[in-house]
Amino acid sequence: MTNIVILTGAGISAESGLGTFRDEGGLWAQHRIEDVATPEGFARNPQLVHDFYNARRAQAAKAKPNAAHVALAKLEQNLDGEVLIVTQNVDSLHEKAGSKNVLHMHGALNKACCAACDLRWDAPMVMSPSDPCAGCDTPATRPEVVWFGEMPFHMEEIGLALSKADVFVSIGTSGEVYPAANFVAEADHFGAHTIELNLEPSAGASRFSECRFGPASSIVPKWVEEELNR
Repeated sequence: MTNIVILTGAGISAESGLGTFRDEGGLWAQHRIEDVATPEGFARNPQLVHDFYNARRAQAAKAKPNAAHVALAKLEQNLDGEVLIVTQNVDSLHEKAGSKNVLHMHGALNKACCAACDLRWDAPMVMSPSDPCAGCDTPATRPEVVWFGEMPFHMEEIGLALSKADVFVSIGTSGEVYPAANFVAEADHFGAHTIELNLEPSAGASRFSECRFGPASSIVPKWVEEELNR
């Protein structure tokens, strides 16, 4: 029985057409992070923030999983052990590919919540500042997405999983966003073999036991086949 914890970032979804922070001409390049991905930005201009996430939601709804997502679903279904995917992505491509054991530490575009009463529900395709909460009727609805300055979701569950992991794999992450950037150190502390699969070395590449570089759709399926054939 092998316990594998997999952290995924924007790089795994890039080949499905979903841009990373650094893509030129992408959605992120057209906006300042401070304006669309912070509580302060939402307080200043909720319409701008909703417009931004409505566009991202529409983009994600059209996106299809690539070979990397499909391979991770295959790993979960066939491994003699447990696979947990911890994703920084707010798309649902892991679930579309068939993965079931997924924690969205930064929330999800297809979920909404109320800033007043904390009720959560499935988000409509288009949200606006005037939408009333289904629970308290307050027009304080927002995407259930973790913004800069907010605490990521599921941290206790993630910490427990890292403490039990035999293998920790980071796929398509920059290694610059905490607390996720420190997961490799946590896993290593508890004795896990640590692997980075990335297009190019991340900021924390030197902290991993093993690194492989190339497009996610190529290197992730190859690694999965190796794990399943051990």
